[in-house]
Amino acid sequence: MPSDTLSLPFELSEEHRMLRDAVREFAQREIAPIAAAFDESGEFPLETVRKMGEMGLMGIEIPEEYGGAGMDTVAYVLAMIEIAKADAAHSTVMSVNNSLVNWGLYTFGTEAQKQKYLAPIARGERIGAYSLTEPQSGSDAAGMRSRAVLNDAGTHYIINGRKSWVTSGPIADIVILFTMTEPEKGHHGITAFIIDPERPGFIRGKKEPKLGIRASATSELVFENYECPVENILGAPGQGFKIAMTLLDAGRIGIAAQAVGIAEAAYEAAVGYAREREAFGHKIGQFQMIQQKIADMKTRLEAARLLTFNAAIAKMRHARTGARYTTEASMAKLFASETAMFITHQTVQIHGGMGYSKELPVERYFRDAKITEIYEGTSEIQRMVIARRELGLR
Repeated sequence: MPSDTLSLPFELSEEHRMLRDAVREFAQREIAPIAAAFDESGEFPLETVRKMGEMGLMGIEIPEEYGGAGMDTVAYVLAMIEIAKADAAHSTVMSVNNSLVNWGLYTFGTEAQKQKYLAPIARGERIGAYSLTEPQSGSDAAGMRSRAVLNDAGTHYIINGRKSWVTSGPIADIVILFTMTEPEKGHHGITAFIIDPERPGFIRGKKEPKLGIRASATSELVFENYECPVENILGAPGQGFKIAMTLLDAGRIGIAAQAVGIAEAAYEAAVGYAREREAFGHKIGQFQMIQQKIADMKTRLEAARLLTFNAAIAKMRHARTGARYTTEASMAKLFASETAMFITHQTVQIHGGMGYSKELPVERYFRDAKITEIYEGTSEIQRMVIARRELGLR
């Protein structure tokens, strides 16, 4: 069932509806037909990503003065769902640009940094990347081994180290990097930097051969005596961990929306197949076992959607009151990602052998859904975040 027929705990504005309809039409016309080919080749879909930028989708929440569309988080969620429904890989690029890079520069950047770096990314003219994970440190950010050391003149930080699983790493024009400046302080010794890949010492490492979201380029990044000017510190020295976690709160809303989009595409495929496929002289949708699957899929999909919009509203409330939305974002990301895995798994099962074939997009939905349970905080981390906040162990 298309999302425009669903009830929400609020009324969409005319602007929201127009955006959703425009993105849906674009995604189904421009992205859906090429998704399988780009998934197969692993090539980055630069042309359609540029078109997304022209539509304002690469800087939805950023004010117009900085090149963005000047809309809100609900608009972002609506657009993410429609793009992810057509192809999760495109939505991954969109999510990183919006939630992690743009939001980081807008929230923590100086005016000069916003003008130089934020505006072209928000306009979609440049592509950003967020680099936190290392080969030895995923969920444990304080275990990172990369280092940034201030030079004797106090003008540049010399950065050395290796980063992994960097979405858009192979093609990024700007990278927000988190690295240790004072290792003895643990996570309080992490600093965020704005990295220009054109400077010497920046090396794009091996591209990852991924299970899903294959068209979203992912790679290692290597720094060998890379000199980063002190004016490219994002926030303040030692503030990196706080910045990283703040941006992941925003990012988890994007991933929740991505998961809802994947789940919606799979659910509609399952319903369509159950209505048409015949077995033992009946449409398979007449069998109670299939009906049970459809009922469970539909219920979880709508619950995931509502949790995602609830998190979006909490983020918008944060702008007015300063109240954190960590719990809402983690709940949405946790439930929506596990829902996407559940629904895509059931959709493959309903399709039987055809669900296992690359002739249909069903197996791609299944492969793409898995990453939503892993990146920007695994399901295990989300449960820990939620529980610790509920227990007051913050």
